[in-house]
Amino acid sequence: MRIWAVANQKGGVGKTTTAINMAGILAQDGKKVLLIDLDPHGSLSCYLNIDPEIVEHSVYELFQQIADGQRARSDRIIQETEFENISIMPSSTAVATLEKQLGTKNGMGLVIKQALNTMRQKFDNVIIDCPPMLGLLMVNALAACSRVIIPVQTEHLAIKGMDRMLRSLQMIQQSLKKDIDYTILPTMYDQRTLACRSSLERLQTDHSSKMTTTIIPIDTRLRDASYYGKPLSYMKGESKGLIAYKRFVHSLDEPSNSLETKEVA
Repeated sequence: MRIWAVANQKGGVGKTTTAINMAGILAQDGKKVLLIDLDPHGSLSCYLNIDPEIVEHSVYELFQQIADGQRARSDRIIQETEFENISIMPSSTAVATLEKQLGTKNGMGLVIKQALNTMRQKFDNVIIDCPPMLGLLMVNALAACSRVIIPVQTEHLAIKGMDRMLRSLQMIQQSLKKDIDYTILPTMYDQRTLACRSSLERLQTDHSSKMTTTIIPIDTRLRDASYYGKPLSYMKGESKGLIAYKRFVHSLDEPSNSLETKEVA
């Protein structure tokens, strides 16, 4: 079971879009995928038509179980979606209170890891949509994952946010005493603009060894897919965004992600 955390400390960089579209591509490849929504805003849950304000069972329960001295049980939390091979542990508004309620209790940083250890035969891939802030939920995702996917919008402020994310990742690695590999995924790229081109050039110069082989371009079809609550791969027809995400997902099976960069115009 491969576990990926999709994380960045800046919002609006394509985190949820990346998580849902990775899941769709893997599911259509015949992989069983579990999505975990650790963002208190619940964007991933909302994408799949689950309302975080009224959902009956959410990832919050896992933390409550551990705090109460119980084993982490996820059977009633995991929901199947309308898309074959895709399941989700949804978020809820209560998740926003976890830091204050349980952040100081022992063992709270390993809740997701413990829960996933019980389901290694059930899923091929787990994709965790992380909150944009450093804290208990982010620590849980990074403790559980085998790789961090860092989507970065190709613009100046987003790159500064990514730099903060990398510093936080280094801190958490030291705290967990664990090496965490990561892949930088440039998103929302528009080759017509100087801002995007110069930002991409900076990423390639400063982070070439961690850059993915593919750049995700601006694609209005991604917005259409979000409107319909579907991964882009479940929409009719191909698009440049879908082609790029397919390249990216399949590149994760390659020995190295630092190959020659491919752009989708």
